[in-house]
Amino acid sequence: MHAFEQLRLQLAEKDPEFASFFSAFAFDEVIRESRLDDKTRFLAILAALMGCQGADAFRAAVPEALRHGVTPVELKELVYQGTAYLGLGRTLPFLHAANQALEGEGVPLPLPPQGTTAPETRIEEGNQVQVDIFGEGMRGFQNSGPEESRRVNRWLAGNCFGDYYTRGGLDHGQRELITFCFLAAQGGCEPQLVSHAAGNLRIGNDKRFLIDVVCQCLPYIGYPRSLNALRCVHEAAKERE
Repeated sequence: MHAFEQLRLQLAEKDPEFASFFSAFAFDEVIRESRLDDKTRFLAILAALMGCQGADAFRAAVPEALRHGVTPVELKELVYQGTAYLGLGRTLPFLHAANQALEGEGVPLPLPPQGTTAPETRIEEGNQVQVDIFGEGMRGFQNSGPEESRRVNRWLAGNCFGDYYTRGGLDHGQRELITFCFLAAQGGCEPQLVSHAAGNLRIGNDKRFLIDVVCQCLPYIGYPRSLNALRCVHEAAKERE
């Protein structure tokens, strides 16, 4: 049974023609032309479904993702990190869906803790992650910017990167991958998408890889946002050259 087979069967009952051509495209043609391994493909799809608020498709994808190598810890870390880029208002339904899926698979919750920072170290360690991903120019980012809004830069270092990126379960490459997918699928975040495309490129997720990721997500987020994402990848790659 291929990915999303249960969803295909559900669609086929009342929309057989749509189920046939969508399945042939998304579950066959797109996958055949991809060089992504199964785990990476599912991490990208799950993040993209969160970004575009595809809750029903997310629920259908989670059991298949677990069967194709995504671990319970990786799944939960993906959902947690989505909160930094999508906000709790949009991620809470996905956290509930992930918990339901894990319980359905007999996984005991809560999972083992993955945090690595302390309140007094999270800003410094988060800023170090920013430097590791984006370069030395990010050193001291938490102290930069206009005084009246500097707290946001401090929060980016301490919360977005210090609370999330420093956790176990996913490495920097995987975390930048899912961030790229959150932003691409959300739309309207193209300046940040260019920056995170550049971060991906800098830590080894090369241009060909990112194009594969966008193409794999295209059936779930549509052509306009996929074309925007491709443009951002090309822009980041050109700047890097």
